[in-house]
Amino acid sequence: MGDDTARVLVVVSAGYDDTVETRELRYFVAVAEELHFGRAAQRLSMAQPPLSRAIQQLERRLGIVLLHRNSRAITLTEAGSVLLREARLALEAVEAAERRTRRAAADQPGVVLATKAGASSELLSKLLHAYAAEPGAVAVEVMLCGPGEPENLLRTGRADVALLHRPYDTTAGFDTEDLHTQQQVVVLPAGHPLANRAHLSLAEVNTQTNLPLPRWPRRDGSYPDGPGPQVRDHTQLFQLIALGLACAVVPESLRTRLRDDHAVVPVPDAPAVTTVIAWPPHSRSKAIADLVRTAIRL
Repeated sequence: MGDDTARVLVVVSAGYDDTVETRELRYFVAVAEELHFGRAAQRLSMAQPPLSRAIQQLERRLGIVLLHRNSRAITLTEAGSVLLREARLALEAVEAAERRTRRAAADQPGVVLATKAGASSELLSKLLHAYAAEPGAVAVEVMLCGPGEPENLLRTGRADVALLHRPYDTTAGFDTEDLHTQQQVVVLPAGHPLANRAHLSLAEVNTQTNLPLPRWPRRDGSYPDGPGPQVRDHTQLFQLIALGLACAVVPESLRTRLRDDHAVVPVPDAPAVTTVIAWPPHSRSKAIADLVRTAIRL
């Protein structure tokens, strides 16, 4: 889907009924993220003057100021911040459509399923075996990912279906079916003074300054501020806990991955974790429908 033909309607102002091209969205996102026309032009492999003219033309057509410019800095206006957020979503949708279309036209069509490594392992194994026995089953490629990645892979079209976990993953914009709900526990180092408690509250967990909660990466790869260690996966997390450097509130099913140097205490007031199977809305794929039906039956 080339830039010359693809158009996505993302902003409509009073009396304005034209559309914004994906090319213009890519230009604007580059400038808005870099906040520097020179760096944005380099990122787009183009000269700076036509990039500046394209952004000015976009502002004139919308009748909106998107960027504040002065001799020292570029900043986003409120409207520019809204367009940046919406433009990212629109470009993701276009890219996802391209990927899914190419995959559907492949000589050997299959389904790409994304899931967090180590999560819902038993359910995943049963799902793959049950689906493989279905008439007309296609090949299923499983992508094992880090926290937060399955949702992103599904949104960008790199995956056709995903196992997600509310409230940790956002399911807005997907069609979903709930599969399993479980409570959460806190994982502590073995021998910790709280390890023998029948249960703990979230407030008690949060006050353990000597065992800070971990910091997981955001969608853009950055980490939130805080005292806890930065972690990328559960293997790293559980080693830090065993060393007495952190604690973590996790779904109860992760007990099976723990060792003798860990202790587990229920946290009744922690939000329950629901495993869901998610797929793009309005999907017409028979393979996805069959896989979803198999998951629901299990």
